[in-house]
Amino acid sequence: MLRPMAYNNGDVSDAALSFAGRRYNSYGALLRRKFGCRVHKVIVDAGFTCPNRDGTAGFGGCTYCDNDVFRPPSADRALPLPLQIESGIRFLRRRYGAEKFIVYFQPFSNTYAPLEELVPLYESALAHEGVVGLAVGTRADCVDEAKISWFEALACRVFVTLEYGLESVHDRTLERIRRGHDYASFVRAVRLTRGRGIFTCAHVILGFPWETAEEMLQAADALSELGVDFVKLHQLHIVRNTAMGAEFERSPFPLPGFEDYVDLVVRFLERLSPRVCVERLSAVAPADRLLGPVWGKSRAGVQRAVESALAARDTWQGRLCRGDADP
Repeated sequence: MLRPMAYNNGDVSDAALSFAGRRYNSYGALLRRKFGCRVHKVIVDAGFTCPNRDGTAGFGGCTYCDNDVFRPPSADRALPLPLQIESGIRFLRRRYGAEKFIVYFQPFSNTYAPLEELVPLYESALAHEGVVGLAVGTRADCVDEAKISWFEALACRVFVTLEYGLESVHDRTLERIRRGHDYASFVRAVRLTRGRGIFTCAHVILGFPWETAEEMLQAADALSELGVDFVKLHQLHIVRNTAMGAEFERSPFPLPGFEDYVDLVVRFLERLSPRVCVERLSAVAPADRLLGPVWGKSRAGVQRAVESALAARDTWQGRLCRGDADP
């Protein structure tokens, strides 16, 4: 399996597969091994949009999407980027004792602009004291060879991750949620990125009501075979002021209960390659915006439940993995 080279070389090795005392390969543990201290992401909003919002691939965005639900107050696009970063760093130092930082360009598609416009934004983010890398959230249809080549050069000196929104490996789901690209586009983007010193992360949503559990779990097989480095799991959130939220309010459809979701995550991890670092197991939406599922659980609560279930079943990430990407 190809691993990131240059600055990132060797971070995910066979020695890491002990999982640092856990039953899954934790992203946080990877950062601690690499930097020797607490590393946190500083989320920023650089004012981007998406091709399925501006008419290039569609209008209105994905049917479930409301980026405002998941951004912290410091990620305010009305503020200049340096102020967002400084505010985020101050908060993370005070709240968590963080010592180093990865600037996370999160809302919308953060490579959706000409390269000459992107480079000054990324370089200005790296100029802040304590910043050791970038995480750039984007879509498979918003990268090309020129952009990846620039990130490849950058990865020789800092930690770089491209986070690709996948959501599902099934084209019928991508079409139904108005994603604006197919699964093959995601595969092409990951293959363009792998082996060039850049970490790749895939975002996956579990809980689409028209997908069976087996269909959701097929994403673990696909990502293992494709050789992504990191994965973020999110339960499907139904939030107000979205197309899916309006559909749910008109005619509610079934959503996973808490125990069902924990079971699904455990089974997902069992089929996921042990070489893939898990960045998150769930997400949280504000109670006043969330229509469902309503569990009353924090991200830490979900994590504890998943870890307890892994231990109770005496299972672990990769136990049922069908194989990694070819080296």
